Formats: sequence, structure tokens, C-alpha cells
Amino acid sequence: MYLDLIKIFVPTTLAFFLGIFFTPIATHFFYKYKMWKKYSRNGNVTAGDFARIHNEAEELKTPRVGGIIIWVSVLLTVLIFYLTSILFSSRVSEGMNFLSRNQTLIPLFTLLLGSLIGLWDDFIQIYGSGRFARDDKSWRKWKVFIITFLSFLIGLWFFYKLGMTSIHIPFLGEMYLGIFIIPAFIIVALATFSGGVIDGIDGLSSGVFASIFAAYSVIAYANNQIDLAAFSGVITGAILAFLWFNIPPARFYMGETGIMGLTVTLATLAFLTNSVLLLPVVAFPLVATSGSIILQLLSKKFRGGKRLFRLAPIHHHFEALGWSSHKVTMRFWILSVVFAIIGLILTMISR
Repeated sequence: MYLDLIKIFVPTTLAFFLGIFFTPIATHFFYKYKMWKKYSRNGNVTAGDFARIHNEAEELKTPRVGGIIIWVSVLLTVLIFYLTSILFSSRVSEGMNFLSRNQTLIPLFTLLLGSLIGLWDDFIQIYGSGRFARDDKSWRKWKVFIITFLSFLIGLWFFYKLGMTSIHIPFLGEMYLGIFIIPAFIIVALATFSGGVIDGIDGLSSGVFASIFAAYSVIAYANNQIDLAAFSGVITGAILAFLWFNIPPARFYMGETGIMGLTVTLATLAFLTNSVLLLPVVAFPLVATSGSIILQLLSKKFRGGKRLFRLAPIHHHFEALGWSSHKVTMRFWILSVVFAIIGLILTMISR
């Protein structure tokens, strides 16, 4: 038990300090090469409330590729323990290595590939021109297609390589899906990715994601998936390092290179820990954020253009009501911790 906890907490701590060390170096290059958006969101938003609370000048001079810090810190941590187990082979070094085919290989692949695709998206908006650089609807459709294809590949791995054919229904047991586990994962991955719009206020998304991945580290530990628990912990440590510099006023934004990798990886962890139906509870802030956009669109369509919220996503609604961005962020952090705990409790008692 104690050795398992060491295997989780040591890499988590290392990822945090690697992120803290790496960030000043990365930040220097972020600003040197002006890695911020060329076009403001205000061009696509008509609501006066958004223009009032949104600092356009700040957005156009703040780097948007900060998510690099997260996945690079994770990758370095994984490589350090993996290479140590090979170059300095011993019982201890091999025991500390948490890179394994059946637990952590696919989420690591998901994180890196999703982050690199997101980085490509960021670079289009930083250095590109035309409608794609403005993140218009046609480019968003392409992003949905890319996430769908990536999710399809992961679903194939689940079914053919890991033999995953069912999901756990809390308090009821297993439900057999067979090959339909593939479209099930695609749906969950897309839904999780849609929650990435939570990255709209300094410190908001990173604090929420840290709580969620920490919860999945505990869930994996309870399942005796120690390697997966360590990997989730490493992501948590890297996110906390990012958050250290993302607290208002943010030195950089997470960007798609952070959001895309983290959201699809989160869906992967939910399936690997067989707790996918409890993901909406553990990640409730993401659900509330994407859900508020859906409700806003439905309200406009069926209520003659009337809005349900002053602004959507919902965190901007609270800002429009007069809440400071700090208050919104802190209260979302509190909610994320509360729902992560609720999700943990439900996971433990529903087996």
C-alpha cells in the first residue's frame, strides 16, 4: 500500500516541479514569438455584456499555447521514470516506472496526439490568416471531425486490444455493448471536448481540471490500477504547475493544445477506470458549461430569440451579473472539488 502511494505521489510531485522549472523558459519563447491570437472574439459576439466584461487588448497580447507546459511536463516525467528503469535497472526503478501497455500507454498517446493537434489549431489562429484563423464555424466542424476520428482510433484500441466490451452502470452492474463500445467512446469524447469552453477566465479551467484528474487518480487507485493512478496524478501535478502562472493576471492561456489533449484524455480515463457514467458528476463544471450553451441556443430558437442567460457559457453569465472574475473562478473551483468528492463517493459505493 505505502509503496503504491509513493509510486503515485513521487511522479506527481516531480511533474509539478518540472512544470514550475520549465514555465519561465517556455514563457520567454511564448512572448518572443508573439504566440497570441490575431483576432479577438468580439468580432463574433454581438452581446454588449460580453464586450463590457471582455478585455480585448489583453487577449491580443497574451500567449495562448500555455497547455504546452502541461503535456511537456507529463512527457518528461514519464520518460524520466521509464528511462531510469532501463538505464539503471533495479527493483526500485522498475517498480517506479508507470508506463504500461494495458493502463497508461493509450492515455499517454491520447494526451500527446490530442495536444499536438490542438497546438496545430493554436498556430493557425496565431500565425494563420483568413476564416480558419478567426476560428469560424467551418473550422470548428473540422475540429469535431478530427476529435471524432481520434476517438474512433482509441475506441478500436479499447475493443480489439484491451477487449473492452461493457460499461459499468452504478448500482446495477455491467452493461454489454460489444463493438458499440467504439461509438460510445466517440460520443463521450465529443461531449467532454465540448466542455473545453470552460477555458474563458484566468485560472478557471486549470483549477477545475486539476480537481477532476486528482479524482480519477483516486478512482484508479481504488481499482488497483496503480500505473493509471500515477499517470492521472502526474497530469494533476502538471496542471497545478500551469495554474501557478495562470492565476490572474494570467501569463498565458491554456489554448487548444491544453484543452484538446486534456478533455479527450479525460474521456479515456473514464473508460479505463470503468466509471464513464459517473464522469458527468466528477466533471460537473464541464457539463454545466457546455450545457449552458446548449440551453442558450435552444432558448433562442424556441423562445423567439430570447436568451436564458445573459451570456453563455455560464461563467460569463455570472460576470455579466456583476460577479468579479476572481469570484467566479473561486466558486467554480469549490464546485469542482465538491462534485469530484461526490463522484468519488458514488464510485466507491456503486461497485
